[in-house]
Amino acid sequence: MLEKMKDEIELVIRHLEVARAVADHQPIGIMKLSELLDQPSHRIRYSLHVLEQLGYIRASQEGAVATERTVDLFLHLHENLDELIRMLETMKRDM
Repeated sequence: MLEKMKDEIELVIRHLEVARAVADHQPIGIMKLSELLDQPSHRIRYSLHVLEQLGYIRASQEGAVATERTVDLFLHLHENLDELIRMLETMKRDM
């Protein structure tokens, strides 16, 4: 069970890295993102698909661009992560 949670966290980290790179270098294509993040293009493509489905990026003819939702994501990222850390600390303490 915890191994699956670890895998999911690693995937979220990758999605966040892709979202940050898109926000910082937009518009940007898959190959440039793959090179920039040193990740295979199929992983970048998957992350872009997930981020687009969630409304964090949108496709343009020039490449991926960040939406306002991405700005909001990174604006509140630390407080959201702090909340998750508190939940994990509670779980660790109570188990």
